[in-house]
Amino acid sequence: MREAWEPKPGDRVIRHPRQEEMSPVRLTVTTRKVPSRAFASPLILIYAFGGLITVGTLLLLLPISHRGTGFTPFVTALFTATSATTVTGLVVQDTAEYWTRTGQVFILGLMFVGGLGFMTIATFLLILIGGRISLAQRLLVRESLGVNQLGGLVRITIGIVLVAAGIQVVGFAALFVRFSFLYSPAEAIWQAVFHAVSGFNNAGFVALKESDGMAAFQEDELVLGIMFVLIVLGGIGYWVMVDVVKVRKFSLFTLTTKLVLIMTAALLLIGTFAFLAFEYQNPDTLGPLPVERKLMVSLFESASGRTAGFSTVDFGKTEQHTNFFFTSLMFIGGASASVAGGIKINTFAVVLVAVLSTMKGRSRASAFGREIPGAQVQRAMVIGALSIGLVFLVALALVVSQSGFDFIDLFFESVSAFGTVGLSTGLTSELSSSGHVILIVTMFVGRLGPITIGIALAQQTRRDAYRYPQERVTIG
Repeated sequence: MREAWEPKPGDRVIRHPRQEEMSPVRLTVTTRKVPSRAFASPLILIYAFGGLITVGTLLLLLPISHRGTGFTPFVTALFTATSATTVTGLVVQDTAEYWTRTGQVFILGLMFVGGLGFMTIATFLLILIGGRISLAQRLLVRESLGVNQLGGLVRITIGIVLVAAGIQVVGFAALFVRFSFLYSPAEAIWQAVFHAVSGFNNAGFVALKESDGMAAFQEDELVLGIMFVLIVLGGIGYWVMVDVVKVRKFSLFTLTTKLVLIMTAALLLIGTFAFLAFEYQNPDTLGPLPVERKLMVSLFESASGRTAGFSTVDFGKTEQHTNFFFTSLMFIGGASASVAGGIKINTFAVVLVAVLSTMKGRSRASAFGREIPGAQVQRAMVIGALSIGLVFLVALALVVSQSGFDFIDLFFESVSAFGTVGLSTGLTSELSSSGHVILIVTMFVGRLGPITIGIALAQQTRRDAYRYPQERVTIG
């Protein structure tokens, strides 16, 4: 027989509306703490990269980080930390001459973490410590990694880290073999490690002992070849590599892989022949080289100039039309979910497909027998339009704040900073502190802006509850 129960102060009591005589029942209410949505917001990327830049700045400020006495000037430390974290490669001080080995190690760490991306690193660390990844966090990771699934993100993240680390290890081994003939064993190891990480992450930082940097290896096919492969692999992204290795047949590739491979090859060829044609007779760049060397240098500059920023020639001495053309390559950048910057090849390809489909009279964008969702076309156009507007504002700000410089050079630096490429006409180190601050903000926004906008738009995609009446607008 059940004992009678009397409610206590604070207890919630529920009674049946028709059976008031029924014995009261204790209702135990358990409250569960709702996990914070902060980690699931695209803003976490901004916070994380901002925090990483802050830590990097503090480390580079230390006297042990640079050659000389006292602390590093704040703007120099901030600029370098931002450039390394966003894998840009623009510098205000020569990396090999100004920074000590300790400072270079800090830069190396910032490049590695910044290249892989915070979401990959954070997810990987959560896995290592046994942390639980919530559904909201999985959604954010999915968008940042460019995948279409929620399951298997743990395996995917581990795979990305292992593949990226593996490629850099192979690059290190290959570079070490070559550098061992040029430097002492300890120096060869360091140079191979630094440039394998810088090359794969498309960072563009050079710590070579030679005063002219990468230009000293203009005629070294092995070094340029290794760096070329690292740059291309880092710029096409994990998923494209996986698709190519597993499927091995173009017709069975995903639409993303097809577009990335075709656009990468097309941009490589266009950039190669454009650089070759524009600089063929320039006595300060390709002029003195034999034809086969001109072709090799042009191919390397085409690959590096779009995403990485390594250069075997002085872009301060290239033709103006060459620099102007390369701003378009830097603006496009590499593939989505890769280490490269820019608006991304995927975004450019979707916009191009939409334009071509419209010109053919089609109402929807399609390629290779597949239709691209209208929401993605709109997303690509939004990213492209906002990026163009940002580059315009940055160039305008530099023109207003920096006097005595050619517009094309300022525009070149603006696009290089936004695309996190790192090519420079030599202007960056000559800018004032205000110019450096403008480029710092541009590198930060250029690294996180497109992906943050893409994630935010993807999370906000919804069906409209109603539609307005249509009205035609005169165009053209």
